[in-house]
Amino acid sequence: MTDRQPPGPGGETVGLVVVSHSRALARAAVALAGEMLHGRPVRIEVAAGLDETTFGTDAGRILEAVTAADRGSGVVVLMDLGSAVLSAELALELLDDAARERVLLCPAPLVEGLVVAAVAAAGGAGRDEVAAEAGGALAGKISHLGVPAPAPPADDPGPGGPDAVFTVTNPHGLHARPAARVVQAVRMLDARVTLRNRTTGSAWVPASSLSKVATLGVLCGHEVEVRVGGAQAREALDHLLALAARDFDEGPAPAVERPAAAPAGRPLPASPGVGIGPAWSVPATPVEVPVAPPADDPAVEWRRLKEAIATVRRAVQRIRAGAVREVGEPAAAIFDAHLLLLDDADLLADVRALVDGGRSAAAAWSATLGRVGAELGALSDPYMAARAADVAAVGDQVLRALLGVTRGDPSPTGVLVTGDLTPAEAADLDRERVTAVVQAFGSPSAHSAILLRARGIPAVVGAGAEVLGVADGTLLAVDGGRGEVVVDPSARVQEAFRERAADLARRAADALAHASSPAVTRDGVEVAVGANVGSADDARAAAAAGADLAGLVRTEFLFLGRDAAPDVDEQEAVYRGIADALHGRRITLRTLDVGGDKPLGYLPTAPEANPFLGVRGIRLSLARPQLLADQLLAVVRVAHDVPVDLMFPMVGTLDELLAARALLDDAVTLAGRGAPAGLRVGIMVEVPAAALKARAFAPHVDFFSVGTNDLTQYALAAERGNDAVAAVADPFDPGLLQLVGAVCRAGRPVAVCGELAADERATALLVGLGVRELSVAPRAVPGVKQAVRALDGREAAATAAAALDAPTAAAVRLLLEAEPSRGGR
Repeated sequence: MTDRQPPGPGGETVGLVVVSHSRALARAAVALAGEMLHGRPVRIEVAAGLDETTFGTDAGRILEAVTAADRGSGVVVLMDLGSAVLSAELALELLDDAARERVLLCPAPLVEGLVVAAVAAAGGAGRDEVAAEAGGALAGKISHLGVPAPAPPADDPGPGGPDAVFTVTNPHGLHARPAARVVQAVRMLDARVTLRNRTTGSAWVPASSLSKVATLGVLCGHEVEVRVGGAQAREALDHLLALAARDFDEGPAPAVERPAAAPAGRPLPASPGVGIGPAWSVPATPVEVPVAPPADDPAVEWRRLKEAIATVRRAVQRIRAGAVREVGEPAAAIFDAHLLLLDDADLLADVRALVDGGRSAAAAWSATLGRVGAELGALSDPYMAARAADVAAVGDQVLRALLGVTRGDPSPTGVLVTGDLTPAEAADLDRERVTAVVQAFGSPSAHSAILLRARGIPAVVGAGAEVLGVADGTLLAVDGGRGEVVVDPSARVQEAFRERAADLARRAADALAHASSPAVTRDGVEVAVGANVGSADDARAAAAAGADLAGLVRTEFLFLGRDAAPDVDEQEAVYRGIADALHGRRITLRTLDVGGDKPLGYLPTAPEANPFLGVRGIRLSLARPQLLADQLLAVVRVAHDVPVDLMFPMVGTLDELLAARALLDDAVTLAGRGAPAGLRVGIMVEVPAAALKARAFAPHVDFFSVGTNDLTQYALAAERGNDAVAAVADPFDPGLLQLVGAVCRAGRPVAVCGELAADERATALLVGLGVRELSVAPRAVPGVKQAVRALDGREAAATAAAALDAPTAAAVRLLLEAEPSRGGR
């Protein structure tokens, strides 16, 4: 939808299009320009915002606006900043040649430029004159105020020292993920930011270009100089320094340690676990870039490339959303770097120059990405050099989309033998079919290896080119923890490998056989074991694993990887799909939990020095009440037909809960069928204060759900993504257990849905404290149920009481090893 000011009678004038992140801002600018026209007709179209309240721009809407504004006399497009320009450029690429020739993208300031452009258009000026008038709109203001000449371009900072210097302390320097955080922060602001590696004496590069920032080769301990300019220079500098101070919000792959390198000449351990099976290789269809000149002109070649990039962008967004659901935000963050590369203005400018010079789109893209990859590969640090693989992965995806070349099935049955894996391929592997991965090349620090570890797929890397000669069907034995690969193992070797995994496999099989049975302690205490899910597929996996309910539905999966928030009908359909997949079992829907360290691209928030203590969870939802109102209406509709638990995340005060409940009451009224009988309302307990005053919340909730991941980092003042304090952020700390106990004493049912719930060593503690629901990843459900069945409730209570008085987390673990409440008899 676009907002339109229809033309009046008389001849057609030059049309104007206003592109802005804010729909309200665009409308106000159009109204101001209208005051200057005194009734003279000018067609002005607005393509702004993703909806009435959500900031953002959309190329499709811009295309609609340009088409509507074009009456044959030309169109001038005015934009505010950042992605508005990129979106407008993409919209032009989608026009046919004749229409594109009539459109000019004008760099004029939005408000002043629109006023001048509207007046010029109303007076009958042609397209070029209208754009020129708009471009000079600031001349009067500059003359009056005596403003000095504009600053030099961002990549030519000029003489003088830096505005600031910071030291990078990330273990692997400014590699893809922290570099992506820098680029994302800079692109949000109206500022010119350039960086230089002072330690190596590098050239200055624009901080808005991921490909340029990556080539700085910034390692741990290097000093980086910063220069800033533009309207929001101070905000940009403050935000960048705050990012550096907290190590660019970098976290490790979830719940796994980076394996140590194996001795020289041996395969490297990359992901622990044992896998035995027939070798399978995926036939690699090479991407051959045509060397002949393109048959089409540069404009057509460029459009083909932009369409291929758009196709890959959608695919990466889909894979990223799936990775977030399965392995969490830290491991999935690599795909942010991939997305930024696809939108890298400096990189695309280099490609465009080659296309304009007569290269085909494929040849220009291949040459540019090859150069960037070579620059990264030449860096001395192995971890930084490994980032060249990320550039190659993105480049390969675009080339395949551009040339129509497909890959084989990346998920055979057995041991996958391959030269290397891209992160996207690693994220797409079917864990039920792939028993292990053997890579001829690669590094344990590659992002594909990080994802394999997070997904629990055994893997070794660096096995050597000779492994590619192993015939399909040949039996392989792989130990990803030790870095061992045995080709065609003898019976004795096979037995040794199988024994390593046999105990775990037997226990897993026994648990799975009883997965559908209730989890009841030896003395009759029943504990519901649910699953954390993020899609209907997850819910089906949970049902197959014997989950009693969906203990946590992370509804943010619906909001990720897209340009606008889902509407009420889409949310309702997805929630119903999850309920259907669980065959009517209760589903626990957590309202949108983003913000702070987990921003949405179409929901911009101000930079925060400490996003973990900022506008997150319920705070963000209450700041955007329409977003929450839509979600609550969808939840209420579903709750009329299936049992639903609704919980609000990151609640810290009673006022927040009451405000959210008021919006829920409004949703019930709007739905028009009264209060759903099966709807229960609760809160996530992640803030220590909420745990300590649980009794104050109790009259207003039906249940509590303790999120031990966040509660641990807040209670122990140790960020869970920071390696330096990983030992401090221990969920077995007696102080944290006392907070869980305080919630259990508040008189409402208590669930735990953090990672501690899936740790079978903790089952006795949680059940003994009074927790009666545990929610874990679907594949962990059978094992947790078995752990509950092994308990005696009274002994578990005694164990928990003793743990509360223990001095340290280590003492709690020793207590668990000694106590009979863990079963085993």
